[in-house]
Amino acid sequence: MFADHLAEIVQTRAHRPQAIVEAASRRRRGSIGGRLMLVAADHPARGALRAGSRPLAMADRADLLERLCTALARPGVDGVLGTADVLEDLLLLGALEGKVVIGSMNRGGLVDTVFELDDRFTGYTAEAIAAMGFDGGKMLLRIDPHDPATVSTMESCAKAVEALAARRVMAMVEPFMSHRIDGRLRNDLTPDAMTRAVAVASGLGGTSAYTWLKVPVVPEMDRVMAASTLPALLLGGEVPADRDAAFDGWQKALRLPTVKGIVAGRSLLYPADDDVAAAVDMAVSLL
Repeated sequence: MFADHLAEIVQTRAHRPQAIVEAASRRRRGSIGGRLMLVAADHPARGALRAGSRPLAMADRADLLERLCTALARPGVDGVLGTADVLEDLLLLGALEGKVVIGSMNRGGLVDTVFELDDRFTGYTAEAIAAMGFDGGKMLLRIDPHDPATVSTMESCAKAVEALAARRVMAMVEPFMSHRIDGRLRNDLTPDAMTRAVAVASGLGGTSAYTWLKVPVVPEMDRVMAASTLPALLLGGEVPADRDAAFDGWQKALRLPTVKGIVAGRSLLYPADDDVAAAVDMAVSLL
């Protein structure tokens, strides 16, 4: 059945590409209020295809779309975060009706490249997000004190925050302090490092009125989240070895006053037992 849907997408893209904009104009939008449960699917555009023990899990677009449709159809799932190619496929599938949609903006920092920290804005612009009637834009900000490429990415993120705020849509900033180990970029998930990252991200741009944070669950989350008054969503991250322990960490962090929900991708779309619906339902129950 899903193979038929995929064939229809391919035909539409080849022969009637204007159908994408038409679908966006007809779409009933979701609303940002209360607790949010969003599914993330912007990893492939950065060349990050691994999920758990499967190095190319996210490379199969039909499989990814089917998993996304399963997740988005579950009760309590509010929306999705993705790049244009994925979101447009979901539009054509009719999977975004009544959903919150966040466009991923800077995907130029390809994984395991020498230019990974020079994270250019190669995805959505604020203009494109507003034109499609979407609800916000997400950007990744990794700060390496020893890499001068950090400052250009930081400046670009600040400009994106302002451009999104000018259109009164969410600017979702995902900050990390990062450094290289044996040439590979690694995020510092200590409480001190995340506290610093949150503080820096909160001050980007000429206004923070529409800025939300996207943060991982780390030790001493109460101290980390005390660094800002901005609303925050918890980052799901990689497929956990111990799902129960990961969910317990989310549940504890959700009690903090600024934490307003969860954005999870691989941990829900590619659970160890491959039961997407059950993983999503469990995450929703935490809210």
